[in-house]
Amino acid sequence: MLRHAFIWTCSLLFIAGLVGQSAAAISADEAARLGKDLTPLGAEKAGNADGSIPAWDGGITQVPSGYKVGMHHPDPYSGDKAKFTITADNMTQYADKLTAGQQAMLKAYPDYKLNVYPTRRSVSAPQYIYDDTRAAAVKAELAAGSYGVLGVSSGIPFPVPKSGIEVIWNHILRWRGPGVDRSFGLAPMTRGGSYTMVEFNEKVNFLYNDKGMTEAEMDNVIGLFRQEIFAPARLAGRILLVHETLDQNKENRRAWLYNPGQRRVRRAPNVAFDNPKEGGDGLTTSDTVDMYNGSPERYDWKLVGKKEMYVPYNSYKLHSDQLKYKDILTPLHLNPEYLRYELHRVWVVEATLKDGSRHVYKRRTFYIDEDSWQILAMDQYDNRDQLWRVSEGHCINYYEVPAFWTTVEAHYDLQSGRYIAINLNNEHSMYDFSVEIDRNMFTPAALRRGGKR
Repeated sequence: MLRHAFIWTCSLLFIAGLVGQSAAAISADEAARLGKDLTPLGAEKAGNADGSIPAWDGGITQVPSGYKVGMHHPDPYSGDKAKFTITADNMTQYADKLTAGQQAMLKAYPDYKLNVYPTRRSVSAPQYIYDDTRAAAVKAELAAGSYGVLGVSSGIPFPVPKSGIEVIWNHILRWRGPGVDRSFGLAPMTRGGSYTMVEFNEKVNFLYNDKGMTEAEMDNVIGLFRQEIFAPARLAGRILLVHETLDQNKENRRAWLYNPGQRRVRRAPNVAFDNPKEGGDGLTTSDTVDMYNGSPERYDWKLVGKKEMYVPYNSYKLHSDQLKYKDILTPLHLNPEYLRYELHRVWVVEATLKDGSRHVYKRRTFYIDEDSWQILAMDQYDNRDQLWRVSEGHCINYYEVPAFWTTVEAHYDLQSGRYIAINLNNEHSMYDFSVEIDRNMFTPAALRRGGKR
């Protein structure tokens, strides 16, 4: 990583000096910056010095003409042309704005490239999320050991972060809508480009950020997840149920798995950390789903600072239902013709495995969007300190909600030449964010009743 190229501001130097101190709610004066020089979610509202990053003007606040709920989302920036393309031949002139993983991908795969487009700060959220963020900012505190967040039930808890763990909790608790019912594909790619698609349906109730939610009603559960596999036949019928907790000092994640062969529901405590993802052919870990999830307890988290970088953004072309999976899924990496990169400011956080803790990744670097708190990219290192896996979250604004979230996650294994693409939805029906999901369906008994052989 080329740290000498970091773009530090006086505020970031102040933040760096506070890394490692105990975190608490910010002052009313700091919170008053939200909606003024900071966006309502805590990003710098102003653009950068040369104008290559524009000021945030509210993001996408209206749906494009002709769009109807249920459609794949038409690209509001379809008229944009790539400004330039980064390849292995010219990457050195852009190296200070590339992740270590991007540079490794460019070196490893001659046909890999980054098409860089004009920067569009498209992130938006409902007004109540902005209001709840303002309220949370003066109340939120880290729980003991930083293993949870106290005092909040909605909004970004640390919009003016002072530590790496605060940034990570902002990602975990970011706005993705109140809930979703979605079907998608997961493709574990061989080096030669073949795959067997794994088909999922997932129902999620995001209790945290639900309008009017209280801490008492949330009862320490920030999200309920129910995920069923429909194909291939050898995996069909498996159902995973997860209750994700907020203060993990009180209780860790609760998870259950229904096995159709046994017709039994069992507790699944291993659905966490570096346990392989269900259906992922060993290409990614449980805590890499959604770019990062679960307890932060196994790592020390360092806030390196904020940097301007080329990151995947506004990936409407990749999201299009005019594409087939065969168009996107090419050997070694996603087809770069359908990927869009833009220059954005990101928070850089380094995670280092704690002494005595176990994980297949000794070290990880996260690049988190300042506007949405979504992790856009991460580099993952093995126990020899060698870069092993590179991940990217290709996002869009689901503007009917509105919410900024991934449309495809790609996790590349540099050592094997394989990769896995998650949340592929081009040939599936579009996500339903308006569905009202009964909380009672997220119980082991409901899992047992709904299971099929």
